[in-house]
Amino acid sequence: MEPKITSPQVKGLVIALILIVTGLVVYFIDGMKHPELNYIQYAIFLAGIIWACISYSNQLNANVTFGNLFAHGFKTTAVITVIILVYTILAMKVIFPDMIDKSIEMTREKMEAEGKATDEQIQQGLTMMKDHFVTFAAVGVIVGFAIMGAISSLIGAAVAKKKPKDPFGNQII
Repeated sequence: MEPKITSPQVKGLVIALILIVTGLVVYFIDGMKHPELNYIQYAIFLAGIIWACISYSNQLNANVTFGNLFAHGFKTTAVITVIILVYTILAMKVIFPDMIDKSIEMTREKMEAEGKATDEQIQQGLTMMKDHFVTFAAVGVIVGFAIMGAISSLIGAAVAKKKPKDPFGNQII
């Protein structure tokens, strides 16, 4: 009987939903003022990808290779990345349009506190930031999740149990 395997799409959807809920909690408790709270999401993402790899190995009774596990982890990462990218764009444009303004205001305060730029330079930088905020956020999601996903998949593939059976080992000649 063929073992029941949970697809990377299902695992990615579950992990992405957990990340979205966590992100909403951080947003509603005004976590933008505390960027260290974002580490919670990074930990959830890392643990989720490692869990996906270990779960895949267990579902196949460890008859997997490092490459199989890494591929499964990275497919899960791809699903999460697409879902989070769509959510991020929707959040900034539709759900929480004030998010961009809050981020720009926080950046303005930080730049003024540092005192390294003139008011004109600060205004120029903030204008460019506002014009391209969604683009920067989208690129950040794609690149950040790809890098973290690759690292998480490597860790998951390394720690998961692997005992691949040699398909040519029991041949009768």
